[in-house]
Amino acid sequence: MAAFSARTAGAVHPGAVTQFAVLDALMNGVYSSGVPVADLPEWGDLGIGCCEGLGGEVILVDGEAFECTADQAPRRMRPTETLPFVDLCFPGDSNPTPVRRVDFAGVTRTVEERLVSRNLFHAIRLDGVMARVRTRVTARQDPPSRPLAEVAAEQIETETVQRAGVVVGFWMPHIYQGISVAGLHLHFLSEDRLIGGHVLDIEIDEAVLRMSAFAQFSLRLPVDEHFLSTELTHGDDHRIVAIEGGARPASGND
Repeated sequence: MAAFSARTAGAVHPGAVTQFAVLDALMNGVYSSGVPVADLPEWGDLGIGCCEGLGGEVILVDGEAFECTADQAPRRMRPTETLPFVDLCFPGDSNPTPVRRVDFAGVTRTVEERLVSRNLFHAIRLDGVMARVRTRVTARQDPPSRPLAEVAAEQIETETVQRAGVVVGFWMPHIYQGISVAGLHLHFLSEDRLIGGHVLDIEIDEAVLRMSAFAQFSLRLPVDEHFLSTELTHGDDHRIVAIEGGARPASGND
């Protein structure tokens, strides 16, 4: 067991990761309401989420929220638009780590080697050139809302090569699976703002990794009738990994 020291404690950021809604709500088709973009600056300036009606993916970079959809290039979101799910934080200062010529498994390994603790929340940011990145977005859903697994089965995938950009996401402790996405969850936005979405697979040419550890997690829940009247239970580990987990190394236990 690794020793916990005052130096390790000092690596924990004093702020919090704030999340609106829970992943199991999306898994059960409960995403009728959301938090306005105008409210996000109070909670953080770096994060990821999804669009209203699951109509795409959202990435927040330097305080700006970008909507990545199937029918147009990423665009800045308006203050009145809403997100049915989002994780965000103020990451603060962190020591940059060069990352070169690694795939998704290598990124995961690099991140996990630098975790302050596997029981804490970590914000991730990578700036650099992606040799290859495969992203997905989902199509907007009209009522009645379908479960996330059904929507993701029809996802639109895009693969791009040699594209500069930013990768943002979180590493969440595994005990929070279902509340959030356990492990590593990343979104990409190209520097030219032409490509973006949830990262399914990635190969990094050269980038700089920044991480911030948090011991505080602030959960904000919807209060619309659909959410309040739907009892949520968790039993979707394998489906969550299949939908959100991106590329993973082969395992004999899968």
